[in-house]
Amino acid sequence: MIEVPVYNRQGQQVETVSVDETLFGSIVRRRLLKQAMVMYQANKRQGTMATRSRAMVEGSTRKLFKQKHTGRARMGPLRTPIRRGGGMAFAKTPRDFSQDMPKKAKRMARLSALLAKMLDQELLLIDGLQADQPKTKEAAALLKALKIETSCLIGIEGYDKNVYLSVRNLPRVDVLPVGDFNAYDILSHRKVLITKAGFQKLQDLASGKAVAAEQPAS
Repeated sequence: MIEVPVYNRQGQQVETVSVDETLFGSIVRRRLLKQAMVMYQANKRQGTMATRSRAMVEGSTRKLFKQKHTGRARMGPLRTPIRRGGGMAFAKTPRDFSQDMPKKAKRMARLSALLAKMLDQELLLIDGLQADQPKTKEAAALLKALKIETSCLIGIEGYDKNVYLSVRNLPRVDVLPVGDFNAYDILSHRKVLITKAGFQKLQDLASGKAVAAEQPAS
């Protein structure tokens, strides 16, 4: 069992939550995390770069002067890559860098990322993040009380506009509903702060209870 601390908004630890590591895959699957990180980073690439090839350069294909007996270096046509204004020898063309993984592999990578954060004691729980109105100052004070000075991913149970507006101007701090978590978002932040209700939803997703609850009864 892993003990995860729960804090209040004043930064005081109020309780701990016992988590069964078997619910998150028992072990950290590092090779799967590597594959997931490469996939998410590759999918961020636009692939729209392009350079001019020899075929795109206007000009004759005639040899500029004869090969021998001129005392000069041999020279090909005007569009050759070694001349100024010529096309690139191996021109870049637009391409698709996107990759994909099976859904089960993505879910397992997310669970392994969460387990890694819990084992490294970089995952914290908070009893609540409700906000009546957007207050960036209060969000900054909360992170300071929790001694979070590095990048942080905040997980909430569902979309909350006030929480989002409160943290969007804080550097290296992002907020997401826990249902939208993926391995890249988790591992690209040093700390992960999740509400207690949001962490319960993560556990339900890991055990399949949330999926079963959404399916209509037959």
